[in-house]
Amino acid sequence: MATSLLIKDVRIFDGENEIPCGSVLVEDGVIKQVSRDQLGVSDTSTIVLSKPGHTLIPGIVDGHAHPDIDEENTALKQALKFGITTLCDMHQEAENIGTLRALARDPDAADLKTSSASATIRGGWPAAVITALDKSEETRAKIATWPDLKTQADVDAFIQARIKDKADYIKLMHEDGNGLIVKPPLPPLELQKALIDAAHQHGLLTVAHALSLQGTIDILRAGVDGLTHTFFDKPPTKEVIDAYLANNAHCNPTLAAIGSLTTEGQKEQERYAHDPRVQKLLGAGGTQHLCACMALANGDASVEYAYQSVRELKAAGIDIILGSDSAGPALGTAFGASAHHELATLVKKCGFTPKEALRAGTSLISKRLRFSDRGRIAEGLRADLVLVDGNPLEDIDNTLNLRGVWKRGILCSTYRDLLA
Repeated sequence: MATSLLIKDVRIFDGENEIPCGSVLVEDGVIKQVSRDQLGVSDTSTIVLSKPGHTLIPGIVDGHAHPDIDEENTALKQALKFGITTLCDMHQEAENIGTLRALARDPDAADLKTSSASATIRGGWPAAVITALDKSEETRAKIATWPDLKTQADVDAFIQARIKDKADYIKLMHEDGNGLIVKPPLPPLELQKALIDAAHQHGLLTVAHALSLQGTIDILRAGVDGLTHTFFDKPPTKEVIDAYLANNAHCNPTLAAIGSLTTEGQKEQERYAHDPRVQKLLGAGGTQHLCACMALANGDASVEYAYQSVRELKAAGIDIILGSDSAGPALGTAFGASAHHELATLVKKCGFTPKEALRAGTSLISKRLRFSDRGRIAEGLRADLVLVDGNPLEDIDNTLNLRGVWKRGILCSTYRDLLA
């Protein structure tokens, strides 16, 4: 049960602006008051924390992940330990959604948003890459249950199924294999447009996977609301920027994961994997997994194209949001840790200020994905909060100096001793 909580004498980044020294009062899992002044409490049961030299930020939203289910609830629990209070699932077997939502109700687990099943075709993405790496009968049987969309009737049934699942957004797959060592079949653009139109008719947000320049342009022209990756096979062009602007679409670039695809990011992955602040929160085998690479890119691809695309999209006024593409099988990623890697990459490689990067992972992503109850430290919103030592608005690396994480006002048990 959430208790009343007052955090005072801290720097506050509320998702948009900085309060150099202020206070936040939490009651019943909701932010009751935010003040630039000292706040007092009359209820003696209220927990009061005075943390000079610390910064309070909104809970981080990781806009691209693939949580799996295990007995330890590793994905959602590890994410919360790293301050990721909301994890956005971007492809999942529909039959798993109920279990994952139940696991997300654990106070020690991140909240879950999900697409449920993606709009797939037989042999297309991501089946092509999964079966290239895993040829087990169990995996093939699971993939055989995925949607195989061909007709308008298939589209209508798919959208209705996602409505029944209470999906938070609709995920499309538009992978042509340019830049990759696999070449999956590509859904026809007529099918993609039918999916987008049907989703929009029901008020649903649409996002799409595409890793190539041309694939990105094509799916944007079909009307999609956002991309779940940037491209890495070619440098950006005016044509792709114009396509983004025409839709007012957002980009969730997943730069750290792209670095693993090309192997160019391995040194940074190793640096994070061996950072003591990361190591103590990773599960068994996490360090080794984070040091490895997916290595699925061909010789035409480069993570530098991805960095360049984000710099130019940002300069054109296109919203860039945070996503890690963390997944159990995805070498070079780790739930929670990779979101911090992504924040730092936006700053170090793409010209973001630390404030802009933090906004991409809090208020902006919540706005773009239509999560109206989170992403800012503001009265009436969920008390999803992260306390860090130091000032991440000056040095983004300080986001890993984690000292407290609250979901709906409940402290993650990892931090009970630190705040005792």
